[in-house]
Amino acid sequence: MTQSERHGAEIVVGLVATPPDHPARVAARLTLELTRGLTERVSADVRWTVREGWGEVVPRRDGGAEALLDDLARRRADDQWDVAICLTDLPLHAERVPLVAQTSGQRHIGIISLPALGLRQMHSVRAAVPDLVGRLLADASDHRMPPAERAPAETKRRVPAVHRVIGGADSGERRYLASGLIGRVRLLTGMVRANRPGRALLGLSKLLVGAFGTAAIALTTDTIWQMGDALGGLRLTVIMVLGLTALVAWLIVAHDLWEKPSRETPVELARLFNLGTILTLTLATAVSYVVLFVGTVLVAALLIDTAVLEQVLQRAVNAGDYLALAWITTSLATVGGAIGSGLENEETVRAAAYGYHPQPGGWRDENGRKRPGGGS
Repeated sequence: MTQSERHGAEIVVGLVATPPDHPARVAARLTLELTRGLTERVSADVRWTVREGWGEVVPRRDGGAEALLDDLARRRADDQWDVAICLTDLPLHAERVPLVAQTSGQRHIGIISLPALGLRQMHSVRAAVPDLVGRLLADASDHRMPPAERAPAETKRRVPAVHRVIGGADSGERRYLASGLIGRVRLLTGMVRANRPGRALLGLSKLLVGAFGTAAIALTTDTIWQMGDALGGLRLTVIMVLGLTALVAWLIVAHDLWEKPSRETPVELARLFNLGTILTLTLATAVSYVVLFVGTVLVAALLIDTAVLEQVLQRAVNAGDYLALAWITTSLATVGGAIGSGLENEETVRAAAYGYHPQPGGWRDENGRKRPGGGS
C-alpha cells in the first residue's frame, strides 16, 4: 500500500468509560486530544477517528479484567470500531499486585484501571492510551500501519505505575502490572482520587454549618474555656481523633456505606471498596475539621475579650490559649455534627461510597440519547 493510500485510510478508536462517573470525565478530556496524540506517536499516515462511549453504570465485579474485556469486545464488534480501550475505576489485580492495564491483541481491545495510576491519572492516561492502541495495531499487523511504525514506545517507560509487563504478541494478551508495596499505595491514593473527595466535602456542607453553630454556642460558656486551659496537647489530640472517627463511623452506619461481600462482589474487592470509602470520608472530614477550626479561632478572637478570659482563667493569656480553646470547641462540635449528619442529603453522602455510582442524568451518550438519572 502506498503512502497516499495509507493516508486516506481511517482507523476508528473507541474509548469506553465504565462507570460513567469519574472515568467518563477522564474519557471526555482525553477524547479532545487523543487524535493528535495518535497522529504524533503512532502514525501520521492514517486518519484517526475517536469515538467516545459509556459502559455499564455498575460494571461486573466478579469477573475482574476478563469480564470487562468480554464486554468491551462485544461493544467493539457492535459499533464496528477497529480498536477499543476501556477506562474503569474498578481496582483490578493480577498475580497479587494491582493491574494497571491489560490488552487482547486478538480482539483489538484493552482496559486501563484508573486507580492503579495513582494521583496523576490524566497524565498517565495520555501517555498510555496511544501506546496501547499502537501496540494492538502492531500485534494485529494492520495493513494500514507503516511497517516501520509497528513498534510503539514501551508503555512501561512512559507510565510510572507500570512495573513489569507479562505476556506477548504470541499469546495475544499483555498485562501491565504495578509493583507490590508502592503499587498498592498508588492504588489506594488513586481510588481516593477517583472517588472525588471534594464531592464528599460538599455533601457535608449541612454538617459543617451545624457544627459551626454548635461551636459558636459552646464558645459562650466559661466551662469550655476552663476545659481548654486544663487539657494538654495529648488529650486534645485524642479528643480530636475520637471526634473525627465518630463522624466517619456515623456517616458509614447512618447512610449504609459499608460494602458487604456478595456473589457479585468478592471479599477482596469489598475490602478495597470499604477502604476507599473510609479514606475518602476521612479526607473530607479532616478538611471540614480544619475549616471549622479556622472559623472557630476567628469567632473566639472576636467574641471573647482578653480581659474576660484572663479573669476566668486567673492568669495572663496569649494566642495559644485561644488556639487551645478553639481546638477543644471544634472537637466537641464535630461530635455534635456526627449526630446531626443523619440530616445530610442521602444522595450526596452515598456518593462517598466507592462502590456506589450515581448515574449522571445530565450526560448524554455517544448517540445523543440522554441517560436517565438515579444511582446504582
